[in-house]
Amino acid sequence: MRAIGLMSGTSMDGIDVALIETDGEAVTRFGPSAVHFYQEREEAVIRRAMEAARAMRARNERPAVIRDAEDIITTLHESAVENFLAANDIDRGTIDVIGFHGQTILHRPAQKLTVQIGDGQALANALRLPVVYDLRAADVAAGGQGAPLVPVYHCALARSLDRPHPIVVLNLGGVANITYINDGDPIAGDTGPANALLDDFMRARTGKTWDEDGAAAAGGRVDETAVAKLLKHPFFARPCPKSLDRNDFREWVAQHAGLDGKSLEDGAATLTMLTAASVARIVALLPQPPKSWIVAGGGALNPTMMRMLAEQLQPATVETATQVRWSINALEAQAFAFLAVRSLKGLPLTFPSTTGVPRPMPGGVLARPRA
Repeated sequence: MRAIGLMSGTSMDGIDVALIETDGEAVTRFGPSAVHFYQEREEAVIRRAMEAARAMRARNERPAVIRDAEDIITTLHESAVENFLAANDIDRGTIDVIGFHGQTILHRPAQKLTVQIGDGQALANALRLPVVYDLRAADVAAGGQGAPLVPVYHCALARSLDRPHPIVVLNLGGVANITYINDGDPIAGDTGPANALLDDFMRARTGKTWDEDGAAAAGGRVDETAVAKLLKHPFFARPCPKSLDRNDFREWVAQHAGLDGKSLEDGAATLTMLTAASVARIVALLPQPPKSWIVAGGGALNPTMMRMLAEQLQPATVETATQVRWSINALEAQAFAFLAVRSLKGLPLTFPSTTGVPRPMPGGVLARPRA
């Protein structure tokens, strides 16, 4: 089947679009990919919705600011797909399904609450294509963490990867998550903050949305005492599976990092090291120390973050997705195309060892276009 995946992550910088051909078990062909970047005003609306979501108590609540953001998200995803089809001369009739993640604005699995905004039925109607959406809800309703969702795709990719096992696939988006692959079922979970805290810090200090090329962090000095304090958060000692909301560490960092008294460079260096060190903390919680790490997501493009990870994870090898001929930027969008096909076939998306769900769980809601 030919499937297009759409992903708007917790970094909130834009929409990743990717085409793959798959049977839901293996990928037979990687197609093109693209990024549809958000404009500043669009991102601002999404951020306001994320702030408003902190007061939500039910996943179907839609106060005005969240309703506005959902309309924007849906319209932008429609534009992203239309532009993608046109730019790559793809016949709409050859696409079997769209995998639509939507934008996570709240994730509280302990309360059985996860909210991804985006109207799947409206998107299906606009694109005149079937859309699978709401991919986390069934897992959370059954008692799972609802995240991460991509381990089953990581496993499909790793089958053909010639690297020493155990292998860990690390995704560095707004939040960092891993898939541990060895004999038996994969193990997965969030490890801690990845780019979200650093991006927010850079935006507050400079107006820029990220630490480009890790330059600020490269010029700074890590506050090792602050990092040690931050790592005392009980989340880091919890075994997998576990998951985070984008903003779960905001207050903890405000209390213990001392960022207000740090220079731009020292603050960026300290937050970057927090990501690397918190990833390293997961090693002791895994069945065996990984021998190979494959890093995807925006953090893989940050040389300073990659250097710190290599130092923290030695003697294991640490490579970017590009180095193993995977896509750094499109991997999650590809994953949601893969998950959409699995959903159509009734195959499980999540497992007890990846989200803590009681049994392997299918998921997703299918929206067929209406006239």
